[in-house]
Amino acid sequence: MIASMKKLFGTDGMRSEAGRFPLDAATVRTAGRSLAARLAEKLGRAPRVVAGRDTRESGAWIERALLEGARETGARVESAGVITTPGVAYLARTLPADAGVVVSASHNPFQDNGIKIFAPTGRKLDDATERLIEADIYAERESGASPGVIAEPQEAGESVAEGDVGVTEESANRSSELRAQYLNYLAEDVAAGLNLEGLGVVVDCANGAAFKLAPALLARLGARVTSINDAPDGRNINRDCGSLHMEELQRRVVEEGAQLGVAYDGDADRSLFVDARGQLVDGDATLWVLAKRMHERGRLAGDCVVATVMSNLGLELALRSLGVKLLRTDVGDKYVLEE
Repeated sequence: MIASMKKLFGTDGMRSEAGRFPLDAATVRTAGRSLAARLAEKLGRAPRVVAGRDTRESGAWIERALLEGARETGARVESAGVITTPGVAYLARTLPADAGVVVSASHNPFQDNGIKIFAPTGRKLDDATERLIEADIYAERESGASPGVIAEPQEAGESVAEGDVGVTEESANRSSELRAQYLNYLAEDVAAGLNLEGLGVVVDCANGAAFKLAPALLARLGARVTSINDAPDGRNINRDCGSLHMEELQRRVVEEGAQLGVAYDGDADRSLFVDARGQLVDGDATLWVLAKRMHERGRLAGDCVVATVMSNLGLELALRSLGVKLLRTDVGDKYVLEE
């Protein structure tokens, strides 16, 4: 069976239209049970799992089904509620958790959703464990237990609530604590020493996971923030906004007299920038700024930057002037991470 079954996990996790196999409630619950069981086999103890989601309307019931499945196998589970994909990766690494699960379809429309699993390193779960989860899903499906269609009612407003999928005050407070922990990390560690006092910044939140985090972070660093597309309703995530639709941001930066614009996609694992003239900032320029800052702070591992073959010679020469090496890979985040 394993040799002939269709692969469910791709480079971006498991994705489909929400409510259809493999993202129907029963299959998602099976995936949660399998993840916890496989981790328990490997660890010799009950695993700890942290989860989060973006703002699409199916996110809450998918997260609930997955965590319920994990609980059934004895896992200790926590939800950070609505949080970015990098936020879940961070929590998996620092809590630490044995797995971090993101319920999101990134830049896809609201009808789609997905499940992406991080290891305790903050990187994608290993392929072998993903294959075992797939095998468990197909075994359950062949037994007739998984109907392959949605079986969860949607509660109004549930998808964009920031709390845990649980209903207790304790779980809601814990969700808030986890999000605050990530915000503090960004402000006090990643952006340590960065002063944006008085800088005008327009941020396009894509009606997604960064709709509160990004404006709060920029304001905390001193920026004068104008936030757009920051009112998610469960269905407007990525709709004519965010990093795939830069026109509104470009216009607003000029209208507001801002010095910078930044646009995220639905789960905020992608960002694009606009300068004061409303022009897109080239990706190589972004890499240069980040690399220079990290190098100056002694935080650029191996004094090396990994980019794809799309990067140009100018970036390579500029980095070389700092004593930083540029390595190129094929296009795709998988290849960049492997390097």
